[in-house]
Amino acid sequence: MSQTVDRALTILASLGEGPASLDQAAARIGVHKSTALRLLRTLQEHGFVHRQPDHRYRLGGRLFGLAQQALESIDIRQVAAPYLASLNERYGHTVQLAVLEDGVVLCLDRVEGRYPAPPGGSPAPAGRIGARVPAAATAVGKVLLADLPEDQLTAYLDDLGAGAPTGPGAAVAADRLRTELADVRRQGWAVDQEPQGRRETVSCVAAPIVGAEGRSIAVCSISAPGRLAAEAELGRLLPELLCTAEAISLAYGGAPTPRWCENRCGAKHVVRASRT
Repeated sequence: MSQTVDRALTILASLGEGPASLDQAAARIGVHKSTALRLLRTLQEHGFVHRQPDHRYRLGGRLFGLAQQALESIDIRQVAAPYLASLNERYGHTVQLAVLEDGVVLCLDRVEGRYPAPPGGSPAPAGRIGARVPAAATAVGKVLLADLPEDQLTAYLDDLGAGAPTGPGAAVAADRLRTELADVRRQGWAVDQEPQGRRETVSCVAAPIVGAEGRSIAVCSISAPGRLAAEAELGRLLPELLCTAEAISLAYGGAPTPRWCENRCGAKHVVRASRT
């Protein structure tokens, strides 16, 4: 890489942590102030850097516009597809990608598991892309709800209570769900057994896919018929699921907390510039 380009990109990355003076910018890339000033002026001419009245530099508006265009051009389903297929191929269970939309879980993509029919009956009907289910009723939904900003979560719980039977039980149910969501947010995943049809239950474990702002933008899950994989058994695949969700986050340009990928699938986290 060109040294000049490298220095310019380093300055931009450092300004992502907050405005900087000329002295600070020069120190961050290890050059004389005159060199840093030439770089900053060039970046300013192209709208990538803005000089504030206090003479410090911050990221410019053109950079935000390009970032928005880049985000809009990325399809989370397209990014996640090879990771979902790989997880399904390794373990044979159903793998799903879902998002939260208007308080319900929307299935964006799904790779079906390979299961034999249950004794004396036919397999439960497969889920479908585009299906919607109540968020509070599933592990996938609880992961998404758990990372909502407090005001949005409160509004969701209020709406949920408004549609429920009145009385003390409704308030207790909302408080119980809030407590459960706090646990999900703290541990970073959710596991559950959900009804599927009249007799079949489905075990599910779900983990968040994190966007650039550090919040959940989608969820990746593994599920299987309860008769073939109990909740505890499916839970043993949690490290693989967390690694997959983290790898998708990285591929999408998100900023997950680095815990799994470097040790399992080899995906590398970008080290962000320090303010010091």
